[in-house]
Order: sequence, then C-alpha cells, then structure tokens
Amino acid sequence: MIKSLNTLFVTMFGLGKIPKIPGTFGSLATVILLYILFHILNLSSNIILLGLIIIFVFSFSAIATHIKNNENKDPKEIIIDELIGQSIPIYLYEISHGTSKSSDEAIIFYGVCFVLFRFFDIAKPFPVSFFDKNFKNSFGVIMDDVCAGFYVVLFLICFMFLSSYFI
Repeated sequence: MIKSLNTLFVTMFGLGKIPKIPGTFGSLATVILLYILFHILNLSSNIILLGLIIIFVFSFSAIATHIKNNENKDPKEIIIDELIGQSIPIYLYEISHGTSKSSDEAIIFYGVCFVLFRFFDIAKPFPVSFFDKNFKNSFGVIMDDVCAGFYVVLFLICFMFLSSYFI
C-alpha cells in the first residue's frame, strides 16, 4: 500500500507512466495546477509555498524509496521533480506581482516559463548537468530540475533588464 502511494506521488498520480515525454506532461500539469491555485481558486501564496515546501522535502525520501532497487537512478516515470523545478519561476512571478494579478498576462508568462524550463531541463547547461551526472540519487534527480527552474528565473531577469535598457 505504501509503495503504491509512493509511486503515485513520484509519478504525479501516474502521469509519469505516459510512454512519450512524461517530463513535459509533468511540467504542463504543474503549469495548469498552479494557474488554477493562483488564478481560479485565489489561494494565498503562503499556503501554496507551504505545499511546495512539503512536496520538496518529502520528494527526497519518496524518490530514494522508488529508486532503491532500481538500476536506473533517474527513471523517466519520476516527474515530481518537474513539479518542483517548474514551480520556482511561476511562484516567484506570482509573489512579485502581489495582489494585482492579470490572468491574461499570467497565461503568457506561464507559457514562457514552461518553454524555458523544458529547454533548460533538456539542454542541461552547467550546473544542471553537474547534478544530473554526478549525483545518482534523489538529490541529483531533484536538484537538476531546481537548477533548471532558477535558470528560467535568471534568463527572465536578464531579459527584463536588457529590454528596459534598450527600449
């Protein structure tokens, strides 16, 4: 029973078992989930942050348990790391806009975050590649996506700075 619940958690309720591009589906599900939480249900960013922290902390144990007897230490069905990494730029965008949130602007920004996150997660620039290659455990599985999420944030900050400078 516990093993089944653990598998449901790390595969985001079985979404990771989709045969083609499960990570992309996990990222897309995260974008949709966060849009619903922030813009339809209007949940407090503090409640969402608490939920993300709980997921982040529990993921280390859940992934370690899932890969314990597996030769492949980063199987494609584990996509909870996509939820963690994809959440970083979206959450930071939402808290930076405070109470004045435009749903139309958010849809565009969420789409940009989705595309950029998938790019950095697949391309694996340093230090994403460092964690992916050197840590064959739950830490490596999670941290490469955390780095990809922060790459999105860094890219967007640089883009906003440069666009305000040149425009």
